Amino acid sequence: MHDLLQARQRDGNPVRVGLIGAGRFGTMFLAQARTIPGIHVAAIADIDVDRARQALKLVDWPQDAVTADLATALADGSTAVLPEAGPLFGSGVDVVVEATGNPIAATSHVLAAFDAGQHVIMVTVEADAVVGPALARRAADRGVVYSLAYGDQPALIMELVDWARTSGFHVVCAGKGTKYLEHYHGMNPDNVWEHWEFSKELTDSGQLNPYMHTAFRDGTKAAIEMAAVANAAQLVPSDDGLTFTPGDVEQIATVCRPREAGGVLAHEGSVDVMSSVTRNGDWIPHNTQEGVFVVVKATNDYVSGCFSEYAWHADPTRRYAALFRPYHYIGLELGISIANAALRGIATGAAKGFYGDVVATAKKDLVAGDVLDGEGGYTVWGKLISARASVERRALPIALAHHVELRHDVPKGSVVTWDDVELGEGLGQVLELRRETERLLGQP
Repeated sequence: MHDLLQARQRDGNPVRVGLIGAGRFGTMFLAQARTIPGIHVAAIADIDVDRARQALKLVDWPQDAVTADLATALADGSTAVLPEAGPLFGSGVDVVVEATGNPIAATSHVLAAFDAGQHVIMVTVEADAVVGPALARRAADRGVVYSLAYGDQPALIMELVDWARTSGFHVVCAGKGTKYLEHYHGMNPDNVWEHWEFSKELTDSGQLNPYMHTAFRDGTKAAIEMAAVANAAQLVPSDDGLTFTPGDVEQIATVCRPREAGGVLAHEGSVDVMSSVTRNGDWIPHNTQEGVFVVVKATNDYVSGCFSEYAWHADPTRRYAALFRPYHYIGLELGISIANAALRGIATGAAKGFYGDVVATAKKDLVAGDVLDGEGGYTVWGKLISARASVERRALPIALAHHVELRHDVPKGSVVTWDDVELGEGLGQVLELRRETERLLGQP
């Protein structure tokens, strides 16, 4: 791929990228972009122009390479900072990177990019979890690539899934590691820093978003990422949610195997997340924190013997083994997705159907009239269940649980349904795509 990029550089025809969202992920990409041959950042957009300029300054972007022109170009009213003249959704951009973190705005941006014939790298996995199957179908109809973002854990997991299946293995489980304790589901922005290892100086500085970090810890972000994996890898989550079972890297295959074989999975062909701490909160040596994994099953006795002969993190029966990658480099690795989309027409993971869904679940007893505040807030957290169970229960996706009023009481721990809420305005496109996604249930 590097050779292909170098060829584009030599030909004076680099892959032209438009970045929407100059937050942490976008800034990390910008920090690498100028060192990647054949990739050229043609446009950057953010609702806060000063933040976009600050991101460029932070990564030592030459100021003479940034145009002074500003243009309002995006569906959510954000303003584009253009290193070169031209609209973000115009002929001057080959690949759009959507990194706003806002699922409603992201959906609108993706559709606009498709209309312009541009490939899309979806960093806003919250949008992918709720309407990704429909977006992937529309991208295919338009002849463009819609892809999960390499550097985030879902795309890295999909790389392992592809390795397993291309090698002839059946995927038993795909997953990741994170820190989890049982009371985390009740966490909110007021107490979130009690559950992180940041210094008080940093948490008081205003640099960290308490809502985002609540979603990282209360199980919502893990559920969203694993929904993206389930839909891309055609794996079916448990209707009981993710287990967050503690364990180290040597125990992945032992934990993430079916219950009848001694593991925690409801069935083979699923997704799960392991905790890097014990239920008492003690850090586990050689834990799975920050890493991703896939568990495969021996295809015959000979392969099982190979699992015994090599240090492949096998389970005690030597029928299951795990492949583990210890780190993800977030936006620093994004060039992999951009190059794959533009040069090979390949996604680094994209939904193939509707298999998993993240549903809004009450953090406390909620009463009619309460207003839900979505991911990382005070009212609900996101639980991963099978798409079939979600549709049957008429469960409300967590991505649509923002600024909506409850019509009925919802007890703590219960799933909020479509019938429980009064949806606000401005959701037309998203609701249309959501219905398309639900119609894909059970389709290959």
